[in-house]
Amino acid sequence: MSGANIFFVAVGAIALLAGLGMLVTGIRGGVESNPRNHMLLIAGMMATAFGLVLGGFAIGYSTAGPLDLNSAAPK
Repeated sequence: MSGANIFFVAVGAIALLAGLGMLVTGIRGGVESNPRNHMLLIAGMMATAFGLVLGGFAIGYSTAGPLDLNSAAPK
């Protein structure tokens, strides 16, 4: 795994944990009581999804082999 992939996995993990923290804070504060909690729920879901996608694609890119589309003969 290259240095850039390790960086992307680390940033993805940090975004995932920060998003989960925002989600927990928004849920514990009560959704109906404060509009700030709505913002925390939305931002937490977006940050969590971003962290999962970023880390997942970095891991997938580092473990997959190269794709050679020019090796087959044309039909």
